[in-house]
Amino acid sequence: FWTATFLYLKLTPPTYTSSSAINLPGAWSNANINLPNIGYANYENVSPYAALASQDPREIYKFIAESDPILKAAADQLNMSLEEFGKPRLKLIINTSMMSIDFQGASPQEAKNKSLAFYKALQARLNILRNQEAVQRDIGYQTSLISSQKKLEIAHKRLADYKARSGLNSPDQIKDLTTNIEQLRRQRSEIIGQQQQASTRLAQLSDNLKLSAGQATDAFTLQTDQIFQQNLKNYSDASASVVVLESKFLPNHPTLIAEQAKRDAAQEALLVRGQSLLGRKFTLAVLKQLSLSSNNSGNNVPRDALSQELVIVQANQKGFTAQAQALEQQINQLESRLKNLTQLETTLDSLKRNAQIAEAVFSSNLTRLDIGKSNTFGSYPLIQLVIQPTLPEKPTSPKDKLVLLGSTLGSLFVSLGLVLLWWRERKNLISDKTVSTERKRMEQ
Repeated sequence: FWTATFLYLKLTPPTYTSSSAINLPGAWSNANINLPNIGYANYENVSPYAALASQDPREIYKFIAESDPILKAAADQLNMSLEEFGKPRLKLIINTSMMSIDFQGASPQEAKNKSLAFYKALQARLNILRNQEAVQRDIGYQTSLISSQKKLEIAHKRLADYKARSGLNSPDQIKDLTTNIEQLRRQRSEIIGQQQQASTRLAQLSDNLKLSAGQATDAFTLQTDQIFQQNLKNYSDASASVVVLESKFLPNHPTLIAEQAKRDAAQEALLVRGQSLLGRKFTLAVLKQLSLSSNNSGNNVPRDALSQELVIVQANQKGFTAQAQALEQQINQLESRLKNLTQLETTLDSLKRNAQIAEAVFSSNLTRLDIGKSNTFGSYPLIQLVIQPTLPEKPTSPKDKLVLLGSTLGSLFVSLGLVLLWWRERKNLISDKTVSTERKRMEQ
């Protein structure tokens, strides 16, 4: 035992172990992005330990760390073969997110260099895996983004075509049209009120003058015609002369007969002119009825002034009636247009809603793409080298004390075994002698 022990301690080269530790932080972050009038986009970076209770990301990292590509890349950094580089001893620390790493080397610096090279190779491999995942994720996002962009373009085109075809661009048109209809209705109500006032005044004036509005118009027509007024003057003068002459002369007097002929001629000219102006049969009774020279009511207001007011009121009443009819026609047209636009608004709202949904989907996909690019870690969380690789001061093997203790214990066990074996043989020998003595005694 002791010969083997001294040979082992003398011939076995010392081995040094460099220890380090990495940590997988349980990060959890989220981001919400509001898109005015469209929607919102939500992003969450979930902790790697919250995904599945049965999965531990440290086991995944341990599997990756022990793979040959990682060890080969680390060995190439130190110009070593995979056999010379060796494998690390990885240990997961319970109830923590840490993993310890031990590397052995022929010298303290070699062990430390192996740990550093291993950490760099592991980081490089994780970055490659992250980039591959990001590329695949971006391809999926790009496909979804292109599809949503096409849908958005189609929705906008349908909306624009419908606006051009229907003439309805926004709900404000319906609102403005409704406001215009209400304004026209108020104007119509005001005009109808004015029309009713004019009708009341017209009826009052007609009753006072005993003339209708048409008769007052005829009177003004006759009064403004100079020929008719001249004929009327000639007739009045001749009639007055006839009255005077009839009081002086007998009916057969030549002067009276001449004046009567003059009166008849003036009367004939007056009736002809009046018929020509009014367009209907004109008589002295009509002339007397249309007389505007006096007011039979006995007040101080001239009859022609009242008749003039009667004509004006009638004109105003006709004007108000025409305005009310025009407004009524305009209101009917606008109400018909409002009804059509209201029916069109349903389709417009549906197209707008589809466009907004397409915008929300497109904006959400675009935001997810941008946020996804910022999430550089993906399925491979960030690792931190919390304990730098140590530079060992003492070799970890061979351990002199442990070897000597083992040799000592081995020597003791072997010695104890030999003593026990000797003791057994001696006991058996004594037992055989005792049996032989007893046998001889019995024979005697």
